[in-house]
Amino acid sequence: MNPTRPTLSAIVITRNEAHNLHDCLQSMAGLVDEIVVVDSQSTDATVAIAQLHGAKVAQPADWPGFGPQKNRALDLATSDWVLSIDADERVTSALAAEIRRVLQLNNTQVAYKVPRLSFYCGEFIHHAGWQPDYVLRLFKRGTAQFSDDLVHERVVSDQKVVALDNHLLHYSYLNFSQVLSKVDAYSSASAKQAYARGKRSSVAGALGHGAWAFFRTYVIRRGFLDGAHGLALSISNAETSYYKYLKLWHMELEQTNQAHHKST
Repeated sequence: MNPTRPTLSAIVITRNEAHNLHDCLQSMAGLVDEIVVVDSQSTDATVAIAQLHGAKVAQPADWPGFGPQKNRALDLATSDWVLSIDADERVTSALAAEIRRVLQLNNTQVAYKVPRLSFYCGEFIHHAGWQPDYVLRLFKRGTAQFSDDLVHERVVSDQKVVALDNHLLHYSYLNFSQVLSKVDAYSSASAKQAYARGKRSSVAGALGHGAWAFFRTYVIRRGFLDGAHGLALSISNAETSYYKYLKLWHMELEQTNQAHHKST
């Protein structure tokens, strides 16, 4: 490490990411001074892999949602700067070199967003709303934190955000079994978050949201330019939206039934 530049912590949250974590952490070798992994009770080799890479590992007993869990990781970071990365993401050599240059600059800029290139079942997606996909991931510690969202959390900062040039690779969906699993998980978390915020739905509303998600992804965001993979992605986006609002409708039904049983 260059002792003249500010230090950098990488923060990662995990649950059963043994298939991803080595490649993720290896992609940051020589770049970061500290790795913080907050693990949600993994039953595979995730923790062992993190420890092999010299990571500081914490395993809280509860799962508060993605945003709060990432804030836990942020609280454990001790370096001057923080790089937030997910286990299914990789820092390219070009991005690592750019980050090094940024950290060596003695200026007032404290927050950077990174263009992310995402992988869907065999292909990197270049349209469908997936590119350009800028995510705020590099920031000076103490100038930003994560939103409290249960899912689709984001870094929140009131500082000016500057874009980097080189891509972060995101291996988001390796196969269609993973797509189905994430459709279920993300739709459930999104429904719970929406319900807590007072939103309600219906079967017709779920159908409408699903249809709109497909049209927005495939037509408006030009998913059709990604060929068969763009079509498949548009369908899975529609499924996620449909099941989110269908689950939201069912949550309301369950609450109504519970209230009815209590009153009788």
